[in-house]
Amino acid sequence: MFQTVLPYLLSGISVGGQYALIAIGYTMVYGILRLINFAHGDVFMVAGILMVYISAAGVPLYVSIPLVLVATAVIGFTIERVAYKPLREAPRMSIMISAIGVSYTLQNLVLYFTGGLNQQYPTIPFISDTVTIFGATTKRVTVLTPVLTIVLVAVLVLLINHTKIGMAMRAVSKDFETSQLMGIKINAVISTTFVIGSVLAGVGSMLYFTNYTTVIQTSGAMPGLKAFVAAVFGGIGSIPGAVVGAFIIGICESLIKGLDIILIKAGITKSMLGLTTFSDAFTFALLIIILVVKPTGLFGEKTTDKV
Repeated sequence: MFQTVLPYLLSGISVGGQYALIAIGYTMVYGILRLINFAHGDVFMVAGILMVYISAAGVPLYVSIPLVLVATAVIGFTIERVAYKPLREAPRMSIMISAIGVSYTLQNLVLYFTGGLNQQYPTIPFISDTVTIFGATTKRVTVLTPVLTIVLVAVLVLLINHTKIGMAMRAVSKDFETSQLMGIKINAVISTTFVIGSVLAGVGSMLYFTNYTTVIQTSGAMPGLKAFVAAVFGGIGSIPGAVVGAFIIGICESLIKGLDIILIKAGITKSMLGLTTFSDAFTFALLIIILVVKPTGLFGEKTTDKV
């Protein structure tokens, strides 16, 4: 039984780490601007497309990886300055509509350049190699993803808790207006937040597309939505919450995908029940349950409006 479940468990931990790297971007932006950046999943997708084209141009891997991360950071910075900064004082609904507009703009730009054709993600040596763990065969990226995710989250937490820009981020997330009055450079803090979130999404794209090697203009839609659900599930605005929520969703989703085979090998059923169909539905059903039972999420803080 363990040998049957193990591959799905490893896959779930891996994809959970990839969702976590995307979810951190959602939760950081929300923590400061109280904005759901619906274009974040598409930034993740664009990072994948950039890697395809840069590698196809013959750029060595040791150059293309940092180049993709820098380009993704620039895209995140540009989106904030062009689409969100001019609407800083506008109603929240206006910013949300702008975010949706950016999302579809990125998708259509990629559709224009690719002609809607599937793009094959390049093979990244070492992490694409096959390894065997307790009899289960998987790619090395499956093992490296949770480790890399935890390391990056630890570095991010240290940055937020022990640096000047991190202190400014915490101040802005607590009280935007007062931070501005105290001389904190709000624009620099917000731009830094978008850059960090975009870089993490770029790292997540490299890990994700190593497993799922086809990239198209809609490749960021479902991972982006699931990462958003993970952020809400963990308590949007909480980085540890986003990470925990992402791992839980990744593991549950993967186990549901293999539930038919697990049940058959356990002797509970003798035929396929088609339960794999509900792997995506589970994620969004979980979102509904969380919003009903605990709207602030697992680690979210209950907020009260000042009168």
